[in-house]
Parts: sequence; C-alpha cells; structure tokens
Amino acid sequence: MRSVGVEEELLLVDPHSGKPRAASGTVLAATPDDSTLDKELHREQLEIATRPRLLMEDLAAEVLRWRGEAARQARRAGTELVALATSPLPVVPSLNADERYQRLAEEFGRTAQEQLACGCHIHVSVESDDEGVAVLDRIRPWLPTLLALSANSPFWQGRDTRYSSYRSRVWGRWPSSGPVELFGCAENYHRRVREMLATETLLDEGMIYFDARLSRHYPTVEIRVADVCLQSDDTVLIAALARGLVETAARAWRAGEPPDPAGIGLLRLAAWRAGRSGLSGRLVHPLTWTPAPAEAVVRALLDHVGEALEDYGDLGLAKERLDTLMGRGNGAHVQREELRRTGSLRAVVEECVRRTTL
Repeated sequence: MRSVGVEEELLLVDPHSGKPRAASGTVLAATPDDSTLDKELHREQLEIATRPRLLMEDLAAEVLRWRGEAARQARRAGTELVALATSPLPVVPSLNADERYQRLAEEFGRTAQEQLACGCHIHVSVESDDEGVAVLDRIRPWLPTLLALSANSPFWQGRDTRYSSYRSRVWGRWPSSGPVELFGCAENYHRRVREMLATETLLDEGMIYFDARLSRHYPTVEIRVADVCLQSDDTVLIAALARGLVETAARAWRAGEPPDPAGIGLLRLAAWRAGRSGLSGRLVHPLTWTPAPAEAVVRALLDHVGEALEDYGDLGLAKERLDTLMGRGNGAHVQREELRRTGSLRAVVEECVRRTTL
C-alpha cells in the first residue's frame, strides 16, 4: 500500500486588517521542537507537513491537527493563519533572512520578491526511480484537473484576476516550472535534471519546479500542481486522488500501456484553462484534448482512478468529498461568493480564517 504525505503552505495575516503579516519568525520561535511547522520563502508564510500515512483517515486527522497547531501558535504571536493561495488584500512581501532565499532574490529579482503564493504538495511513495518516472509520464494529462479542484487564488493585490488559480500563473514565472515532456526512464529524467543544472540558470536541484517530480529527499513522486486548499477535507481529497493517479499509472506501466504522447504545448493550454476556469467553466478533457464541462472532466478523473481508489478503500471517501466540493465550490468560488455577499476583501479573509481549521 502506497503511503501519502502532504506539505501545505499557509499565510499569516493581521487579525484586524486581514493583510499578510511578516510574523513567521515570531511564530516559529515559540513552536515546540517536535512541530513540523517551518518557514517558507516569505515571512508572511508558514509550512506544515504530515508524516507518511497509509490511511486517509489518519492523514485527515494529521492535516487538521497541524493546521490547528499552526493557528494556535499564530494567535499567540498576535496573528492569524489562513489557507489562501494568494492574498486577497494588497501586500509588499518580505523575504526570510535565509542565505538560499536571499540568493533567489538576488538572481530572480521581482519574481522572487512577489512570489507570495501558497501551494499544496502531495508525496506518494514509489518503489524505485524507474517506477516514479513511469508514473510522472502517465499522470501528466490529469494534473490540470487537480489544479481546478484546488483552485483557491482569485485575488491579487486587491483585485479580482478573473482566474480561479492566479497562484498557478505567478508560479509559472520560474524558469523550471510547469509540465514536462515524456522521460521514458529514470536515466533520462536524471540526465535532463543534470542538463538543466549545467545551464547555471537554477541555483540547485531544489529549483526543479516541475508540476510533478521525483522527490530529492524521499522515495516519492511529489505532485506540486495544486493550490493550498481552503478546507482540510479538500486537501485530503486531493491527496486521495493523487495516490489513485500514482497507483493507476504504475499499474499501466507494469501492464505495458504507453503514456499519452501529448506535447508540452497541449499540457500548458490545459493547465492555463484549469487555472482560469477552475470548476466554474470548461476544462480541457485529458482523454480527448477538447473542451468539456468541468464536472465531466472531474468525473472522468474519478473513473480513471476508481479501481485504485476502491482497492485502497478510498472510493467512498473520494466520492463523498468530491460531491461536497462540487456542491460548495472550490476556494476561489467561496472567496468570490463572500465578496459578493459582503463587498469586503477583509471579510473574505475573515471567513477563510474560520474555514482553515474546520
């Protein structure tokens, strides 16, 4: 049974204004030694991470536990924790005083300075690099659907961007981000990474910002395409679907089924459409590469991974949480509805603070 773990990046905001607040140092200074809370690129962010889990129920409990712990520590420091992929209110972010982060700022300038965006990374265990690369080759068409489900960043610097996931557009500024070509085997994957590093454009291997990659530190495939989800139930849904994708892809590889040969151009278009539309319009269907209603594409994903979900005991959970998400809407929809109801971006942040630890 494949283990799955989650890393989530979250914002720290002022409890009165709702604007991001550079308080990560204060929060982390009072954090217990056994905590998984950590700093991120900007001082307005925190990162939480779970341990590898086999059961989704255990993963759900741990995500909620660490969100709650981070929220408590934030309040002790006079701030609030919120699961937003971008800030609805204007902000001038401040970089952490970390040597690597300062090098990023020096080399990449405004791209690094403005990169106050929060993602969700799902780690799913694989047996070898060869299996991992076979998985990477076969999950590519489905990653935009995970982005659409998780989309939680409609606002940027106080304005509606018209995107459901503007984080995905901001993240796309990095030179190594986005979808990748087929690799075929682990040797080709590692060769491509070496070639990219040899250009001296990237600081190090940590800047291999593919939508999905082999983890440097763990025997996992790391799926990095999602926004941080507003509610923890949605995080667990994304994790269940991601594990289903990995298991389905590994089975296809063992059965000798080739990956979809779609080029990067098509994959980029599908990702752009997912970031733009989220669940509120049409997506690019990964089986036909033509437009289709978002619900039809989401149901196609569930069908695609259904056997793996059932074998892991996750099918009922996935169906229930997917129905809830489709009925409620993703984080982008919730934010826009709150703005429509209140007329206040500060109220949007307040409502999202409340939902972060539900």
